[in-house]
Amino acid sequence: MADPTILVTGFPGFLAGRLVPRMAQRGRVIALVEPRMLDRARALAPDGVEIQAGDITDPRLGLDDTTYERLAGEITEVHHLAAVYDLAVGAELAERVNVQGTQHVVELTRRAPRLERHHYISTAYVAGLRSGLVLESELAEGQEFKNHYEATKFAAEVIVRGAMDDVPTTIYRPAIVVGDSQTGETQKFDGPYYMLRTIQATRGPLPQIGREDAVFNVVPVDFVVDALCACAGDAEAAGHTLHLVDPEPLSSAEVFATLAREFDGRTPSFRIPPGLLDRSLRYKRVRAFYGGTPRESVRYLNHPVRFDVTQAAEVLGRHGLRCPRFPEYVGPMVRFFREHADDPAYRPAHEKA
Repeated sequence: MADPTILVTGFPGFLAGRLVPRMAQRGRVIALVEPRMLDRARALAPDGVEIQAGDITDPRLGLDDTTYERLAGEITEVHHLAAVYDLAVGAELAERVNVQGTQHVVELTRRAPRLERHHYISTAYVAGLRSGLVLESELAEGQEFKNHYEATKFAAEVIVRGAMDDVPTTIYRPAIVVGDSQTGETQKFDGPYYMLRTIQATRGPLPQIGREDAVFNVVPVDFVVDALCACAGDAEAAGHTLHLVDPEPLSSAEVFATLAREFDGRTPSFRIPPGLLDRSLRYKRVRAFYGGTPRESVRYLNHPVRFDVTQAAEVLGRHGLRCPRFPEYVGPMVRFFREHADDPAYRPAHEKA
């Protein structure tokens, strides 16, 4: 069997930056890269990876007709990772990249006669404001959403699912992705890292942040990439939607307390009501006290939702994969944060602006 020709979007982002070297061991890789990221992509790409400037928001992916038709004729796999991963993203940008961009990639897969699989990276949070247990087979259940990121990723998954009768597809729904379980390496200190930033910034008694009855589902980046690589060569994964989540997540309160113990041995000593914290983060001084925590992140600490992993457990179990539990990798996560906490390169994009 000939080696696959693999198109990857989103390089050199957090997930795609780790996925591309692994895919390059399987076959020929073409990385579709935003023009502004070309220099970085070329510096990071392994030998043999073809860096192709492109733009998923353009119907022809920012390619001339010859290049577009060549790619359509050559590719056997597509890994669509490009998206705006920002809880505070505006509606227009989120629609253009997450929804229209996905539509344009799906149109390419429909035009690819040699295509064997489309691997689409969604998010567990297409569940929006649903509570209780969310099944992998479910999508549109009348839910509302916490932000434009969730809403547009939901709309994008609707598009991908609509093409599954014609395009062999596996959909992946990761939980909140943190650093490598072995090294702690990450790309930016946002999301769960606001907890660490709060712990670092707080002198004296430490407040308890997060509800005890709401789980906070995080997964290390290496688990997600391992899962993508395992499924790439598993034909039986086609047609499935997989929750790449921790099947035994800690509560938000437990995650915060675990981070505090690992960071400096402290234990939270008083509880802040979730509603009060949410309202207080409207004010810049209060946000600074909590390490710059935006209101958008706090809502994930207080939302009681769980994700079913029946299909993921079956597929990943064939490859001996399991998601490590948070206490198993909190040490590397905190060490990496300590070593790089003052490095501006790890600030979220909105803090650099």
